[in-house]
Amino acid sequence: MKSKNNELVENIRHSLAHIMAEAITSKHPDVKLGIGPIIENGFYYDFDFSAEDHSPSEDKLPKLENFMRELIKQNIKFEREEITAAEARKIFANQSYKLEIINELEQTGEKISIYKSGNFIDLCAGPHVASTKEIDPNAFKLTKVAGAYWRGSEKNKMLTRVYGIAFSNKQELDDYLKMMEEAEKRDHRKLGKELDLFSFHQEGPGFPFWHPKGTVLYNELKNFIRKENEKRGYGEVMTPIMLKKDLWVTSGHWDKFRDDMYFSKIDEEDIAVKPMNCPGGMLIYKDSMRSYRDLPLRYSEFGLVHRHELSGVLHGLLRVRAFTQDDAHSYCTQEQLNSEIINMVDYAIDIYKTFGFNEYEIFIATKPEKHIGENDVWELATNALIQSLQEKNLEYRIKEGEGAFYGPKIEFNIKDAIGRNWQMGTIQVDLSMPARFGAEYTDKDGSKKTPVMVHRAILGSLERFIGVLIEHYTGAFPLWLSPIQVKIIPVGEKFNTYGEKVLNVLKENEIRVEIDSSNESLGKRIRAAKTQKIPYILVVGEKEQESESVAVNARDNEKQETLLLSDFMRLCFPPPWHEIG
Repeated sequence: MKSKNNELVENIRHSLAHIMAEAITSKHPDVKLGIGPIIENGFYYDFDFSAEDHSPSEDKLPKLENFMRELIKQNIKFEREEITAAEARKIFANQSYKLEIINELEQTGEKISIYKSGNFIDLCAGPHVASTKEIDPNAFKLTKVAGAYWRGSEKNKMLTRVYGIAFSNKQELDDYLKMMEEAEKRDHRKLGKELDLFSFHQEGPGFPFWHPKGTVLYNELKNFIRKENEKRGYGEVMTPIMLKKDLWVTSGHWDKFRDDMYFSKIDEEDIAVKPMNCPGGMLIYKDSMRSYRDLPLRYSEFGLVHRHELSGVLHGLLRVRAFTQDDAHSYCTQEQLNSEIINMVDYAIDIYKTFGFNEYEIFIATKPEKHIGENDVWELATNALIQSLQEKNLEYRIKEGEGAFYGPKIEFNIKDAIGRNWQMGTIQVDLSMPARFGAEYTDKDGSKKTPVMVHRAILGSLERFIGVLIEHYTGAFPLWLSPIQVKIIPVGEKFNTYGEKVLNVLKENEIRVEIDSSNESLGKRIRAAKTQKIPYILVVGEKEQESESVAVNARDNEKQETLLLSDFMRLCFPPPWHEIG
């Protein structure tokens, strides 16, 4: 349930979208209006300008802001009125996008309402503030101008979208802008390039290209989860990346998820590139006769999936068209369902804490409009999630209608180092897909029963999780994750041989290490290594060579310390992380 303060802030944001539209239409009466909803921390409005030079550029946003402040100070009232479709068509006769919405509302039988504010009228369900008196004119800012397809479809016209942020007071706005400045420094796209982790190319839009250092990071993360899965009794599986249309019809994806999938043909048969791993997992489950003694049966899969994301929403590693999920599916009895969910919840929280995400929010996302399965099945699945969280005494909120099409889910939102929330792992209870596939197990009495399928991903997308980690750590990864853990820098050319000796000793102990014996100055090489955020820089010269020691510059310590090489390994890479010989 939303607090009154949250409701007020949302109403302020929605009202500012209308104020912005009023400001623009007063200058450009022939502009066609799209929609103006609230979004996280703000709002936007879509416009179709008759002339290209009418479209606001980002350098003109401050002028538009000032005009909006003038309107706010006029204490304009927001007045709602319900009208008929015929009346709505008359009011918006010259607004093609509004007419499209009116037709849809009429067909579905939904109420049609408008909001009047000053000289502006908009088709809107609301709610809004009572008047602009409730809006602090110094607590909002227009942030950017972007292109957006009408209704998010590439088949439709590209509109001009103007974004804004808004809060209840100026201090909240200032705090948010300060956080955004910090977020810009942490942008994973910028750091990814600086640290030589990954890149994107026009030849594969939306598909990440992993460089050697990024691949180390990717594999270390994958190996970590693999070991954690093994501790918890998961058997790892692999399923094909392309599967026949019939499979996706059975699973429900063909009807409910087809617009987000890629297709091809093999031997004149329709084939889909998998957007999810679960249908392939169902085929593995069905490949053998199952008994109640086999359950719960837990399979994990690092499954590469592809989804057709629109180009306008692609965003570095955070929104890509191909990604690997740390996916898993547990097949269990209804009696085992509660304990399986609790185990997964505990697993997820443990993993997030390992990475320093100690603050999190939990949501239960319920039945969406597009779904498979009957209401009683959804109710049973949703209650199982609720009961499990209540048994753990964990607080949660409800996201109405935001579940997967095959079942309700628990969502984990983690908070990063600068206070931003990221939606991460999910736990989904599925009572529909096993029945659609005819999956069974033999119960104690010899009867055939349908198992419950619990889907879970903790990191979610490895690509997205790495993007979040880069921003959370500002690229300064923990020692175990760092692509390069040690950089050796000889003081001069005559100490390169000793530097190579140190390099080989560290490599023999499976430490990820590089040497910089270039002709650059010592200071420049040290600065370059620090820019790469390497945990340990070892400087070696005459004194170190004679004593078989290293001058240690730790990333988190300004003071240089000289240690015997054996002591450095013992203190900085102690067992059991590595058995030092």
